Amino acid sequence: MQVAINYRYHRDLEQLVPMQNKDPNASFDSRIYSRYTAPNSTRFETALHNPFGGGGVVTYSSGLASFHAIMPLLTPKRIFIGEGYHGVHRSIKLQDRVTGVEKLTLQDLNQLGRGDLLHIETPLNPTVEARNLEHYVANARQAGAYILVDATFASPPLQDPLQYGVDIVMHSGTKYIGGHSDMQCGVLVVHQDRKDFEGWLGIRSLRTLHLRVIKQPQTAEKLVPWLHEEVQKPGSLVGKMIDKVQHTSLQEADLKGGWLRKQMPGGFGPVFSIWMNKEEHVRRLPSRLYIFQHAMSLGGVESLMKWRAMSDEGRDPRLIRVSCGVEDVEDMKADILQAFGFCGTFHKQETSIAYRIDKINVPRD
Repeated sequence: MQVAINYRYHRDLEQLVPMQNKDPNASFDSRIYSRYTAPNSTRFETALHNPFGGGGVVTYSSGLASFHAIMPLLTPKRIFIGEGYHGVHRSIKLQDRVTGVEKLTLQDLNQLGRGDLLHIETPLNPTVEARNLEHYVANARQAGAYILVDATFASPPLQDPLQYGVDIVMHSGTKYIGGHSDMQCGVLVVHQDRKDFEGWLGIRSLRTLHLRVIKQPQTAEKLVPWLHEEVQKPGSLVGKMIDKVQHTSLQEADLKGGWLRKQMPGGFGPVFSIWMNKEEHVRRLPSRLYIFQHAMSLGGVESLMKWRAMSDEGRDPRLIRVSCGVEDVEDMKADILQAFGFCGTFHKQETSIAYRIDKINVPRD
């Protein structure tokens, strides 16, 4: 790992070129200052090339920083965007104050024109519906607009938006690319025609990317049908706690249509959402879990449950976002059940569930 922020200039006088004589679009052929290039970050970007469909990769200090970087590059007058990560919507609001950019919805696509930016998030944060990329790419191409896809919730190898002809793919690398809840970065991937410590951590994380991002959706695809089926059962105790479960794998009409499985051949993502029947249960549940942690973010090897209302104003206060880690599925089920028990639903199962939790040796606060 290299931690230097500045580097000696070349001793060869022929290599000392004044800034005004340099091509601003040329790549740096030597190290100057870590804000421009740094060894670990460059190595990280190079390593991301193949997993991200062979595109050109640039990393940033955070996911939102990568979105900010797109604005002066494309300078759109209008951004067409649907629901999704609230941070991007706040960023657009800030851009409006500075540049006057106009925000429109995906229902306004008939107005999409040349130079506009179409922002698609798939799957959506936090409700995890998948969007049909072929449909939106076709709209963008017909109108002469740019299309940006935020694919944070389905990192490679789950899906590759570049295959659909999008212009730019964005990821919050803090999530599944990092995968250990100890680094922060953003990633932009484009077709080809940072912090340096994060670059070093990113290289570390890539060594397990194919293991984590395959295991985590498999876990979600076991938990989701279990909860969904219990909710559907008349008189089910789970149904008394949960109103509904939402996950990409439950988009039955889109699965029958064929585009969803084609677009996400590697799996339907490790994140799902649940709506509780009562807000009081939402307040109690996350804090009574032992395997799932009640915390911000997602994508790490540890499972998280997040009450969205704590950071995302305007969301249904009954909504909980679940990010699956790499723990044992049966242990995760037991953890959910014992938390339901605390909330007053599963009193009869309390003894056996407590025994299960004791056996998995999870430390209690």
